[in-house]
Amino acid sequence: MPGLGAQAGTWEEVKRPSPDQAPAGKHEGNGRRTWSLLSSCASCWPQSPRERNAADNVSPNICEAKDAAPGIESKEGPHVCTVPPVDQSIDACKLDATEHSKNEAGPVASSQLRRFCFTELQLATRNFQPDSLLGKGGFGCVFKGWIDKHGTAPVKPGTGLTVAVKTLDHNGLQGHKEWLAEVTFLGQLHHPNLVKLIGFCIEDDKRLLVYEFMQRGSLENHLFRKGALPLPWNTRMKIALGAAKGVEFLHSGKRPVIYRDFKASNVLLDLEYCAKLSDFGLAKDGPEGDKTHVSTRVMGTQGYAAPEYVMTGHLSTKSDVYSFGIVLLEILTGKKSMDKSRAIGEHHLAEWARPFLMDRKKILRIVDPRLEGNFSIKGAMKVGQLASCCVRRDQRSRPSMSNVVQTLSQLQGLKDMASTIYPSEGQGDSCPPQTRPDTAPYQPKGF
Repeated sequence: MPGLGAQAGTWEEVKRPSPDQAPAGKHEGNGRRTWSLLSSCASCWPQSPRERNAADNVSPNICEAKDAAPGIESKEGPHVCTVPPVDQSIDACKLDATEHSKNEAGPVASSQLRRFCFTELQLATRNFQPDSLLGKGGFGCVFKGWIDKHGTAPVKPGTGLTVAVKTLDHNGLQGHKEWLAEVTFLGQLHHPNLVKLIGFCIEDDKRLLVYEFMQRGSLENHLFRKGALPLPWNTRMKIALGAAKGVEFLHSGKRPVIYRDFKASNVLLDLEYCAKLSDFGLAKDGPEGDKTHVSTRVMGTQGYAAPEYVMTGHLSTKSDVYSFGIVLLEILTGKKSMDKSRAIGEHHLAEWARPFLMDRKKILRIVDPRLEGNFSIKGAMKVGQLASCCVRRDQRSRPSMSNVVQTLSQLQGLKDMASTIYPSEGQGDSCPPQTRPDTAPYQPKGF
């Protein structure tokens, strides 16, 4: 989910309006990019002027009397906040998350989510002010806000708990079903490598989600945003391992959860570059028993979706493995999953990289040049070999996410930097060259 972190999100190209239409004052310096993003988020904001100005004349304590029964108006002096009943479909769509108790913290019950009224989030984001805007995704716009550390009341900016508030864009690509999926999955699954869902708001046609704030933004921004400093090699390996652990956790239950939308923009980073998966709007329960897949409508992002899923609609955990392999290639090469400026037949990163990945000595040729040789030789070779295994056309020969985690765990903190050491011969090979790379079973060795 783009936008939960600082400067996260996709900046859409929108024609800049005339000067008298553009935001005035201190926001002028943000230029075309900020105004483009604001313009595309108009449908996320309250529609009526009265509703937009509500927060300007309301006490911060407007909702502090929310202990009344759901659906009952709570009053404290002249201020009123109506808390509508929660959509019954939230209770009707619960997961059996106890299977994921491998995490020592255990699953988080949906009853532990905080329930906000709209006015509280309006105040927390300073009435959805432009300078609170973080980004925009398929669901809608994301704003920075501040709330009480232990409750739902808005607090002064810079105090309390910093959060990211995602609002539903009724003209966007996602809707109530995706909002409900987020509440269902993230409300009951808890892991250090999943973004924490703090609470939600459902009032009339308004749908909002409140997440922990991720200070470093998205992996996509660090890899591809113009002017961004290149991520150091060891930081890239830390991010890859953290993201892999998040997907492994989702797959670990008796009935796995298939993420279905693993991509660089949905990998968010905290202050210490700990990777956390976000945006569970497309997540789906996986197959049970002896079933190998579930059949579903094809959804996701071009360039990341597994080919067998795109062609047949058959979804399995190996679909997530393929998507992870694409992101691993992005981390290795610094190139986007889709780039139409590449030669015909090579627009897709996997197809462009495949000839290099089949020869481990050629892998070093496609390492992100911005690293200027400051990468581990052994690490780069192993990452290339692992990515090659993940993006095999035959899904049965792709590794499990547990295998991926095992491999990446052994690539942390390597010091054989290419800028100072020439690669030695005889290193182990995850995908033996004498076997066909698209059919050989995954057998990690040589670590």
